Amino acid sequence: MKVIVIGGGAAGFFGAIAAAENGHEVTILEAASSVLAKVRISGGGRCNVTHSCFEPRDLVNSYPRGGKALRGPFTRFQPSDTIAWFESRGVRTKTEADGRMFPTTDDSATIVNCLQTAAEDAGVEIRLRANVAGIQKSDSSFNVTLQTGESIHADRILLATGGSRAGFELTSSLGHQIVPPVPSLFTFKVNDSRIKDLPGVAVEQVECQLVTSTKTFSQSGPILVTHWGLSGPAVLKLSAWAARELFDANYNALLRINWLAGSSADQVREQLNSFKISQAKKTIDSACPWQLPKRLWKSLVDHRLGPQSVRWAELSKKGSQALVKELTAGEFQVTGKGVFKEEFVTCGGVDLNEVDFRTMESRVCPGLYFAGEILNIDGITGGFNFQNAWTTAWIAGNAM
Repeated sequence: MKVIVIGGGAAGFFGAIAAAENGHEVTILEAASSVLAKVRISGGGRCNVTHSCFEPRDLVNSYPRGGKALRGPFTRFQPSDTIAWFESRGVRTKTEADGRMFPTTDDSATIVNCLQTAAEDAGVEIRLRANVAGIQKSDSSFNVTLQTGESIHADRILLATGGSRAGFELTSSLGHQIVPPVPSLFTFKVNDSRIKDLPGVAVEQVECQLVTSTKTFSQSGPILVTHWGLSGPAVLKLSAWAARELFDANYNALLRINWLAGSSADQVREQLNSFKISQAKKTIDSACPWQLPKRLWKSLVDHRLGPQSVRWAELSKKGSQALVKELTAGEFQVTGKGVFKEEFVTCGGVDLNEVDFRTMESRVCPGLYFAGEILNIDGITGGFNFQNAWTTAWIAGNAM
């Protein structure tokens, strides 16, 4: 069959390769002047290719939207299959402490080159600057019209255009409903004197609560102070789970941070009282009972007790209560959305009820398939969005 894949990203390539290896004649149409652009920049240029979660029941919990739909597909193609696919083509991977998986070269070009070579070996034709103007469906085939006026016949179409407006417009023209896309995976703008002079300061494990007007979200993990506010895995996970609520609230919300993850207010109070006795002569801002960055500790102490140095022996009950609250439930106002440079992910896309996840074929338009981020599926940071791309594309390419 003649297969047209629209979109030359991760999902487009993976689906094209699978279809071509099944004997079909496959052409990738990419609107830009190069392919796999997002793959090149992902993971800071290292390409976080997947995550070392090999149990589908657990894997689906990393998808704020689409997890339930992916349960079946992940039993057929999951991270271990991704690793095997790349290793069979000469790309070895490694697992980092947080579960993220990268090529051992720490270079996204390794993944890009592998996909391009596999596509070439399978006979996939790649056309750049091929903007699709429209798709017309006939009885059992399609006619794809490019903006140049050229028409191309196709028996099957795979739409893998990511979160692009053009892709959604094409999908709508073929009868599908689109869940309105909004950003996911982003940093928080926080203008607060406590962190204003601390860009680059990081805490390995915090517990966060994000309170919107309609819902409260909780996450834990590392947090990073930036020039414009807060970032790091804990914040990025919150942004993913609360993507739609934050959009509706114009990115205004309350962020509550427990800088001492795993410690309750009572436990922190006990430690402060113990330190007050054992370190009586030392100043509070210079002697911290926990492994917190010194600059952060001093800033939090100054905020609650004032900038003048106070000895531990002089810590009042009121001052102790204030410190406990600051350390376990410090409140910061989120006033906007920053940018997560390594990847841009949207929540929203093709309504999942209109797709058969056994084949990734449209329930509305037979012969039309979907893969990757064009679907209303998005994962938290850590390789999960790529795994969605590999899995849905592999199923689509093989189902054709």
